[in-house]
Amino acid sequence: MNIEKIVQMLKDANQPQSDFVKLMDTFNDPYFVLISCILSLRTNDKTTYPATLRMFELGKTPQEFAKADVNELTQAIFPVGFYKNKAEQIIELSKILVEKYNSKTPDTIEELVKFKGVGRKTANLVIARGFHKPAICVDIHVHRIFNRLGYVKTTTPEETEFALRAKLPKEFWIEINTLLVTHGQNVCKPIKPLCSICPIEKYCEKRL
Repeated sequence: MNIEKIVQMLKDANQPQSDFVKLMDTFNDPYFVLISCILSLRTNDKTTYPATLRMFELGKTPQEFAKADVNELTQAIFPVGFYKNKAEQIIELSKILVEKYNSKTPDTIEELVKFKGVGRKTANLVIARGFHKPAICVDIHVHRIFNRLGYVKTTTPEETEFALRAKLPKEFWIEINTLLVTHGQNVCKPIKPLCSICPIEKYCEKRL
């Protein structure tokens, strides 16, 4: 499979990105990526985007969120999924960053996954988008599309991450999440994918 050609065709397709994806692409602060990703878990981008903007009206640093009022933060991020738990999680995480990490977001997956509620997907996204280091963030879109293509044959996103680490050229690691999330939202949908307009249809094995 010509993965280089596939990546280039997805770039050339220039599919519309969600406002949340666009917002995440503007972040240069790993902390912004981290807490925004926490908000996005199990929540669609249309809900996450305005909630993220409201969250950042309350603060922008670990020091500020460590002192945040949990009820105020809960109200700000409503109605993202599990909003009360996420508000508590962001405050607790921020306190730990202040007390144990000198308010600096860790730059390794091993350290990031020590935080409650932070899995490999979030950790990889922080490394890739926050620190601009090679990392493969595998969400459900990346997992689904690479399996449909037949590029990998895996059963879980974590299996997909490690399969891609062994196979996908490192030059594509950082950008592949944005490309496939956008493609998954617009064309390669979970149910009834729009194969007739897919720019990479001829490369796809259609392993549904």
